[in-house]
Amino acid sequence: MKKLMYVLGVVLFGVIITAFTLSAATLQSTAAGPFEDVVSAIKQGDASALSRYLDNTVEISMAGKSNSYSKAQAEIILKDFFSKNQVKSFELIHQVESAGGSRVGIANVGTTGGAYRTSFFLQKKGGSMVLNELRFENK
Repeated sequence: MKKLMYVLGVVLFGVIITAFTLSAATLQSTAAGPFEDVVSAIKQGDASALSRYLDNTVEISMAGKSNSYSKAQAEIILKDFFSKNQVKSFELIHQVESAGGSRVGIANVGTTGGAYRTSFFLQKKGGSMVLNELRFENK
């Protein structure tokens, strides 16, 4: 009888640990949002993942030139940039969230084509967050 109680205790303990582990993993995965997705997309140099958050009009600044582009144009420009500049390192150095829910991120991004200080601005629009400004400034 003591062995049975011991085995049941060990099994119950294992179930409890597994439940806590799964709930922590679920909380962590649901905590990711548009800002974290944009960070991840830049880290990976993934223009397609980044384009999910592009606003209808996006301000993009590269090599000292700044212009507004449609969402489709911006995706093409970003694909071209990331194909010529594969991301090798990414360090988020600053992030700010405003009371209205807008978020700004500043990162150092190392690529095969050089080092960039990258900033991006997500703004609440309707019920979602959109990326409406992205800057890649040579360091």
